[in-house]
Amino acid sequence: MRQRKAKIVATLGPASSTPELIRSLFEAGVDVFRLNFSHGSHDDHRRRFEIIREVERDTGRPIAVLLDLQGPKLRIGRFTSGSVVLVAGAVFRFDLKNQPGDSTRVYLPHPEIFSALSPGVQLLLDDGKIRLRVDECGPDHALTRVVTGGVLSERKGVSVVGAVLPLTALTSKDRADLAFGLELGVDWVALSFVQRPEDLHEARDLIAGRAALMAKLEKPAAVEQLEPIIAACDAVMVARGDLGVEMPPQEVPPIQRRILKACRLAGKPVVVATQMLESMIQAPAPTRAEVSDVATAIYDGADAVMLSAESASGQFPLEAVEMMDSIIKVVEKDPDYARAADAAHPAPERTVADAICCSLRQAARILPLCVTVTYTTSGFTTLRAARERPAAPILSMTPSVTTARRLALVWGVHPVVVREVRDVAEIVEYASEIASREGFAQTGDIFAVTAGMPFGISGSTNLLRIVTLGEPTSDTNGH
Repeated sequence: MRQRKAKIVATLGPASSTPELIRSLFEAGVDVFRLNFSHGSHDDHRRRFEIIREVERDTGRPIAVLLDLQGPKLRIGRFTSGSVVLVAGAVFRFDLKNQPGDSTRVYLPHPEIFSALSPGVQLLLDDGKIRLRVDECGPDHALTRVVTGGVLSERKGVSVVGAVLPLTALTSKDRADLAFGLELGVDWVALSFVQRPEDLHEARDLIAGRAALMAKLEKPAAVEQLEPIIAACDAVMVARGDLGVEMPPQEVPPIQRRILKACRLAGKPVVVATQMLESMIQAPAPTRAEVSDVATAIYDGADAVMLSAESASGQFPLEAVEMMDSIIKVVEKDPDYARAADAAHPAPERTVADAICCSLRQAARILPLCVTVTYTTSGFTTLRAARERPAAPILSMTPSVTTARRLALVWGVHPVVVREVRDVAEIVEYASEIASREGFAQTGDIFAVTAGMPFGISGSTNLLRIVTLGEPTSDTNGH
């Protein structure tokens, strides 16, 4: 049982692939393991996946596995001398001539970029270090003016600011990786390069219910269609590193808060990612600014925070997880954290499920509830309960191991796989047993139970019952 409500996502890689270390990372606080398909072979990822499932079997705790697809990689061609120096104010040409470039031009093997350009659009190279503005363009070329110059090496990445590219978010590599991951049995799929809701529809069709879908928000175009994109996915990742390349970095913090607020309103989990404890790649302790960055994400209501290179290739993966776990615990003990969560509480929708879950939140404020128990098959009841941010932790009982694993990502949720139940009396009795077994409740403690009747039907949340552990559980008492 975690002594916190926000969750930790950690990326596995060369620095964190042994059974001993993966087990240690889980014990230190990792709730979701990320497999980054931008790096590593299928065999690498298979081995890591099998170790995660072994840890899950040994500990009896559901663990989520997140497959992160690479997405399209747009890169320039090569230079005769390997690199060039671009001077601010100079003219620089991009074209489709597959020839080595020089200080005046370079091959850009992406006709789809040229088709989307117009004067004023900006091209960013090498993670935004080089910035150019389009002055003139056609179907096979673009003349640009260097805004920010510097040394440009060959094969560097290209980002387009101010245009939506006519590209699918799924490359042929992504499709092969997705098929492989779904065969393995991953729980979440993160889709890169999302620009519009339609990108998610394509991925959703391919996944066909075999995993939950997460949209990575790393493009300004996606932020402009934020609400439709959130509606089209199951969760969101705020990929701040890429956002900070394609827009002024000072704009990223308010956009992060806007995304978190919109996800809370929709009842969708949101992960804040990228460079959270970056210095811990090489140092055993983070900077004070990084600690504040993680804390801010928790104060703002993130369901989860993520480690990337810190745990995948850094020198101190275990220490990074322990530090993130400690930061979350300290923040959640701050009275201002609970007040902020309460102040940001979204209005319930006019549904029976939200009426029940809003009442659950009120009950947790009025009564000394030790835990709120949800019984769910699809995860719907638990997600709506988590949206309310109740003061007590959420013990999510589900007969579906798939649902339990997906819920490992969600704020405040302690998922447990249980047998199916048939009626209210049985669910109350079973909830009492599980709450006691999992360490949430003792005889005489008060807890709440919410579920949907008839059982097993998604979206039917309509039951709230207050229970005192150890009292009779007949249908005539307290529901």
